[in-house]
Parts: sequence; structure tokens; C-alpha cells
Amino acid sequence: MGTVDNRFMGLALKEARKNLGSVQGGPFGACIVRKGKVVCVARSTVWKSRDATCHAEVNAIRAASRKLLRWLLDDCVVYSTTEPCPMCFSAIHWAGIKKIVFGASVRDAKMAGFNELLISNREMNYSAKKKISIVSGVMAKECKALLKEWAEKKNPVY
Repeated sequence: MGTVDNRFMGLALKEARKNLGSVQGGPFGACIVRKGKVVCVARSTVWKSRDATCHAEVNAIRAASRKLLRWLLDDCVVYSTTEPCPMCFSAIHWAGIKKIVFGASVRDAKMAGFNELLISNREMNYSAKKKISIVSGVMAKECKALLKEWAEKKNPVY
């Protein structure tokens, strides 16, 4: 876990924190990087958009595809504050992203009160033809603290 991973995870965390004082979406952020440069940063907008698919990772994939003018993001890395859910992992898989870096685990999100399916990215990756490199625990303390802060809000929305 080097400083480069921390830099990009820090951007995802900063974006996720924007949702702490709003009803845009949950405390989740993502950053997509290509050749060491930030392509985009996104956060969950499920409630704002009234669309259950607007998780941070999916929003980031949509933004990166628009910016790069292609759906295949096989030269990109996604940084996510929390381990991608099955929907987001599938979107990452279909976009051809080769590497996922995340902080808090799906179990951490479940313990914070989110309606998570306890299927790890490693389990889903096992059945994939093209394997995705998975790096877990980057800035985990900060990512878990974000989930805890959300759970301690007055009337948190899940």
C-alpha cells in the first residue's frame, strides 16, 4: 500500500464525505485512474437521482466512459472507499477494469447498517474468466471511520 494508492483513495474519500451533510447518496466514493492520472471521481447519488444503480463505482464508470469516449476501460484502475457490491463488481468486470483498490470491506458496510450482500470481490472474481487484481485495506481506518460517522448521524438513510 503505497502513497500513490493513498493519494487516489484520498480523492475517493474526499468525494464520499460530500454526502455526509446531504441526501445525495450514502458515504461512498470512487476514483478511476488511467496511466497514473485521475480520469474521474464520483460518489453515490442513489437518492438524488432516485436510481438504485447510481453507486459511486457505477457513476465513476459512466463518467470515465464519457470522458474517454469508450466503454472498455481495460487500462484503468478503480479506487473505492468500500468494497464494491455485486452490482458494482459486475460493472467493473464488464468495463474490463483490471484492478480494484478498496478500503472498507463489505462486512464493514453491513456492520454500519447497509443492506449488503456478503459476497466478497474475491469470491466473485473466482468465477470470472478474466481475473481482476484486488487490493484491499487501503486507508481502511479512514474508510471505516466514514461508515461509522454515517451510522452515527441523526436519522441516517440506508
